[in-house]
Amino acid sequence: MDVVGYIEGQREAFLAELKEWLAIPSISGDPAHAGDVRRSAEWLAAHLRRTGFPTVEVWETGGLPAVFAEWPAADPGAPAALVYGHHDVQPVDPREAWETDPFEPVERGDRLVGRGSSDDKGQVFFHTLGLRAGMAAAGADAPPVTLKLLVEGEEESGSIHFAELLRERRDRLACDVVVISDTTMWAADVPSMCTGMRGLTEAELTVRGPDTDLHSGSFGGAVPNPLHALAGMIAALHDEHGRVTLPGFYDDVVELTDEERALFAKLPFDEDAWLRTAGNSRAAAGEAGFTTLERVWARPTAEVNGMWGGHTGPGGKTIVPREAHAKVSFRLVAGQDPVRVQEQFRAWAAAHTPPGVEVEVTIPGGGVRACASPIGSPAVRAARAAMEKAFGREVLFTREGGSGPEADLAEILGAPLVFLAVGLNDDRIHAPNEKVEIPLLLKGAEAVAHLWDELATALR
Repeated sequence: MDVVGYIEGQREAFLAELKEWLAIPSISGDPAHAGDVRRSAEWLAAHLRRTGFPTVEVWETGGLPAVFAEWPAADPGAPAALVYGHHDVQPVDPREAWETDPFEPVERGDRLVGRGSSDDKGQVFFHTLGLRAGMAAAGADAPPVTLKLLVEGEEESGSIHFAELLRERRDRLACDVVVISDTTMWAADVPSMCTGMRGLTEAELTVRGPDTDLHSGSFGGAVPNPLHALAGMIAALHDEHGRVTLPGFYDDVVELTDEERALFAKLPFDEDAWLRTAGNSRAAAGEAGFTTLERVWARPTAEVNGMWGGHTGPGGKTIVPREAHAKVSFRLVAGQDPVRVQEQFRAWAAAHTPPGVEVEVTIPGGGVRACASPIGSPAVRAARAAMEKAFGREVLFTREGGSGPEADLAEILGAPLVFLAVGLNDDRIHAPNEKVEIPLLLKGAEAVAHLWDELATALR
């Protein structure tokens, strides 16, 4: 039987089993659902054993469990591939906005609606169907690569214990490539591969002036106003070209190649339509010299997420406030180190502190590093070939502006990343009425059926 025939023959069983898994409310961010996250891990482990994986283990962490599985290739010299995904899901609030119960998945035509259907249970699940389809088509009883799966249970709550797990289990997880199925394509009729995700670091600025709030009639205009000082500092965070003014901020940025910029330009991007999805924003803006897609996917940014201080309640209160605050975040790209950017921001804040006030910079954590996959690498070429076999058309490239644990996977395991996923931006990921397109899940399985043969050849 060929790959497509096998997948079509298994369609109903595949969806029925996926619905069972989706019905488990594995919300990692809610302690009340810790037992459900464990139940989700155990369900997946049992399914992987039924699929045929000789080794399946539930791995404990300092928090919620991950699932590991391994199926050795028949050829001991074959490369090893690790598939990463997650089995935890986002909270469902506001529940009243759901048209159906978020944990009673339903089919609506070609759509499967339910929490986790796209992010990320559905995209983890197509790997099992694709593996079986590829082996059935080849008449094989083992995959052409040594296949490992690592499906974590804390991605939606920050992957708090994930890096530690990777370090502890590095030997078991050793591989030649890491396949990520937790991103999106451009559109159902425009298949694409993600080739990078931005990193993130955050900071809070506190500007302090007088020891107490002051009467603005008695002291206004004669002592420094912390809100004025903060506003001036925030205004100085970008220059007239939209570039971030932290000294050294761009020194380590891995620039887009001409080929990457050309491939981005091939995507059917409608800026007016995109602006409507951006809360009906009135204009595109940002760093000069780059397109909107390049700014969102491949350029670092500084954003002011909130500012407050003084009187913000109803009515007037004529004061010079004692302090003012702002929260700032930086989206980072390949080459940038979050800790170094934090140091740059501290130095920038010290250099831009006006006379007569004190500035404190608070950093809440170490940040998340960006990751990138060179489009000319053997692994990316192999994955692109597999997707093009499945979709029957050219596969383009995208990046994503969000952040995840992918950089830890690449660094700790010392393996390149490949993104193969079939989610869509309109899947309402993290929102009410999350859905996934069933034909795309099946195409994902078809691509996976071809992927292992392609990687077995490309990585030797």
